[in-house]
Amino acid sequence: MIINPTIKSVTDRITKRSETTRSDYLEKMNGARKEGPKRAHLTCGNQAHAYAPVPEDQKRLIDEAGGNIGIINAYNDMLSAHQPFQKYPEIIKKAARLVGGTAQVAAGVPAMCDGITQGQTGMELSLFSRDAIAMSAAIGLSHNVFDTTVYLGVCDKIVPGMIISAATFGHLPAVFLPAGPMTTGQSNDEKAKIRQDFAEGKANRSDLMASEMSSYHGPGTCTFYGTANTNQMLMEFMGLHLPGSSFVNPNTPLRDALTDFGAKHALSISDLNSNYIPVSKILDEKAYVNGIVGLMATGGSTNLLIHLIAMARASGIIIDWSDFAEISKVIPLLAKVYPNGLADVNHFHAAGGLGLVITELLGADLLHSDTQTIMGTGLEAYTKEPKIINGELGWHSGVSSSLNSKIISTTAEPFQETGGLADLNGNLGSAVMKVSAVEKSRRKITAPVRVFNDQQSVIDAFRAGEFTHDVIIAVRYQGPRANGMPELHNLTPSMSVLQSRGLKVALITDGRMSGASGKVPAAIHMSPEALDEGPIAYLQNGDIVTVDAINGSINVENIKVFDRKVNHPDLSNNNFGVGRELFDIFRNNAGPAKAGASVFNF
Repeated sequence: MIINPTIKSVTDRITKRSETTRSDYLEKMNGARKEGPKRAHLTCGNQAHAYAPVPEDQKRLIDEAGGNIGIINAYNDMLSAHQPFQKYPEIIKKAARLVGGTAQVAAGVPAMCDGITQGQTGMELSLFSRDAIAMSAAIGLSHNVFDTTVYLGVCDKIVPGMIISAATFGHLPAVFLPAGPMTTGQSNDEKAKIRQDFAEGKANRSDLMASEMSSYHGPGTCTFYGTANTNQMLMEFMGLHLPGSSFVNPNTPLRDALTDFGAKHALSISDLNSNYIPVSKILDEKAYVNGIVGLMATGGSTNLLIHLIAMARASGIIIDWSDFAEISKVIPLLAKVYPNGLADVNHFHAAGGLGLVITELLGADLLHSDTQTIMGTGLEAYTKEPKIINGELGWHSGVSSSLNSKIISTTAEPFQETGGLADLNGNLGSAVMKVSAVEKSRRKITAPVRVFNDQQSVIDAFRAGEFTHDVIIAVRYQGPRANGMPELHNLTPSMSVLQSRGLKVALITDGRMSGASGKVPAAIHMSPEALDEGPIAYLQNGDIVTVDAINGSINVENIKVFDRKVNHPDLSNNNFGVGRELFDIFRNNAGPAKAGASVFNF
């Protein structure tokens, strides 16, 4: 197999770095398999408790005539992306029975909406919900009566949490079934304009509410290319989705047919059959590298620079930001989806979608083509497109060239030569920046810093007209240990206004911004965080800082600032309200962003 030398080099480096941890992980998975996925090891009493709720399936379960699917369901109707999952368990159960198997909902896991908690106190639980989801799924699967699994999840922390669980139960197969994006409403660009107008007082709250409701109007994933849709891309690139299934709209015949097929396929790859494909075999070093390639080629969410690291560690694989940065240098940006462009994911899917992007990358030897997926060996299957023809679901050749070159380009003529993310290092520590939507002229800025310890203070200063010159806004004490590392997306409208006024402006923070960080340069995930004596804690108003995403650096001009004594603010208010009391154990034990900001010690 031919592969780009840089991709090979990074993969080899990850493999070498992970030699001990990966070997230990695989040994554990082999041991779990030897204990057997079959249910016969349970006592009769154990089994009776498991089978009591499903009288129609009891005989098959007792006879072990077919496999039993454990469904991990993140359904709730507070998330538009997850509301369609309400009907999935029944589709899965019916499909399983048709091939002699069974299915049970093993666990309902929490799933919060960052869109609802954006700028609110509840956002401080968001990142930690990922690890809580992994733990919740583990509780469901601990009943140990399942031969295979199906995961129903889409959004920001849900899929990464589910992957951590699936990797932990890596001796079992797993099929991830998405719900798809909502249909296109008001354009994302118009939505952003009205948000900006509201920030400047040019639009009232009624205008803003009408705009938001036109944008988020029905079941399905939000249509911009944020973390939720980046998750869906990863599941295809890493081989855990059915090919071409990520961006099929909810409540359509094709969506339901894919769910039906996914259930049957999950049974077909269990250890009860000859075609056994466990998660531990799929999520290897090559799969994670393919995921990083996909992230760069599509300009995906910066949140995945945290999540992929945590997911990989659950698989016994150690990746770090240097791997992302090196891969980014050789991966062209092939997609322009909001906030990187005007199109939404429905337009992207119509233009050729993930199948076309994978085709382009395979053709340029930028992906490992021989990875194991739920469909077998090789990514070639993921260049195909699912269609229902004469009532039968099948996979057919996808488009070979873009149907809209303003949305999907080619490796020969990409939107930009390198990937959508930059790794920054310097005397202010480490950070990352999503640059795919940032104009090249704005990727380097030197300016005085204005220091804040919370998001609202920045917004208040903006409303008071305090920003009149080029400025780097530092928002600190937003890291995992300080307050759970919330997204600071509410800063985007105000900072966009400053930029539109001709000012050079940038954000530096130990918090997050997500896939919606947009056109304003934002150096985020700064490590170490301020509460861990990170360099950002030493900054004071007026210090000259340079943020340089072109050369990958982030520095304060005068290093004597580090002779200052740091007096941390009183953060006791972060410890209570909206459930924060229950998450002390997470804040006190969270690792740094560079290591995945996880409470797990993989």
